[in-house]
Amino acid sequence: MKQMNIHQAKTELSKLVERVEAGEQIVIARAGKPAAKLVPLNKARGRRRLGLLNGKFRIPEDFNAPLPESIINSFEGKKR
Repeated sequence: MKQMNIHQAKTELSKLVERVEAGEQIVIARAGKPAAKLVPLNKARGRRRLGLLNGKFRIPEDFNAPLPESIINSFEGKKR
């Protein structure tokens, strides 16, 4: 990771952006102390495929049934 001062970074900003886009990380320092870091943004992933897990698991019939009172009490921090 390369470090440079603010003045140099302002002078070479477009070149720094190109380097960061290529994957490099650059620290910008003020009076010799690190103040900011330029890092590449995560590139957007491709489109997600729907149905990827189709047939891999089954949702039980009682999935939406109310929870037992004991479980609700546990979530609410109540004792039996």
